[in-house]
Amino acid sequence: MRAVHHAEHGGPEVLRPVSMPDPVCGPGEVLVQVHAAAVNRLDVLQRNGPGLLPGFRLPHVPGMDVAGVVVGVGPSVSARSVGDRVVIDPSLHCGDCPSCRDGDSMFCGSMRVVGASRQGGYAELVAVPETHAHPVPGHIDLDEAATLPAVYGQAWQALIVRGGLRAGETLLVHGAGSGITIAAVQIAKRHGARVVVTSASEEKLARIAKLGADVTVNTAAADLVDRVREVTDGRGADIVLDHVGPALFQASLSALRVRGRLVFCGDTTGRTASFNLPGAYHRALTIIGAEAPAHETLARMFEWYWTAGCEPVIDSVFPLAEAAEAHRRLESGETFGKIVLKP
Repeated sequence: MRAVHHAEHGGPEVLRPVSMPDPVCGPGEVLVQVHAAAVNRLDVLQRNGPGLLPGFRLPHVPGMDVAGVVVGVGPSVSARSVGDRVVIDPSLHCGDCPSCRDGDSMFCGSMRVVGASRQGGYAELVAVPETHAHPVPGHIDLDEAATLPAVYGQAWQALIVRGGLRAGETLLVHGAGSGITIAAVQIAKRHGARVVVTSASEEKLARIAKLGADVTVNTAAADLVDRVREVTDGRGADIVLDHVGPALFQASLSALRVRGRLVFCGDTTGRTASFNLPGAYHRALTIIGAEAPAHETLARMFEWYWTAGCEPVIDSVFPLAEAAEAHRRLESGETFGKIVLKP
């Protein structure tokens, strides 16, 4: 099969087209012909090095977010058949350890991740357990399905599972062009929340408003905290989703109401944040870390999405052989939505 891998760490130029043996299905596995693979920030981080997930090794085929068609089945497969259209849950848990039995599969000690610590979807074919190949209904395009696991899964985990978002609440989320932000806006609006989105780009703010954002704040032209308090009658946001990190961490806390919640799940601007402790505890703020979604949570998100009427947002599509250009596009900071590779 054709694939793209990197045999060393470095810039986008280390991504090279190669020919590899076709994957072989083990017991309970299906072989998926890749229709589309979305590009994620983790692909870039692990390409730059060092590998972040246990089990990562070079050479590596990236690609966590994959959708395609089942073209082969291994022994003991019962729930999937050749011809099924599927989207892959990339987090492969053991299913038998205490964490898995407790519904906390993301803390499985044997976890392997397609495209992160196991060969991924920058390829024509990928083999995965049938339990992790979720059926895609006919009205959903496979390009759209490939954009869902990382960003919709993380936004759902942060807002619905960890953040407890409720109808009537005001959500503040940063980075209008981010896939997670786009997912968060559509999830929150369909759960009855009011949404405030920030960015330094007027163009991106205009686009996110068309997707449902109620209020937009240009952080290059207005004070974030003042503007949030203005649009909430001085009260502040009920919940903030922060996937940016230290650059806006204190501002996020300051923009919250008394007893507000900050849910964080990213570190694109750095790995260490500092904030004013008295300002947090005197106002009884709650700070919540949001891990990646468990297997069962991602399945619930898919079932919700199929009937939710969300608008897919694809920034650009590249042939698989141009994966390096796709990475350059992601690193440019100019994207709005997801980048998709097509074998």
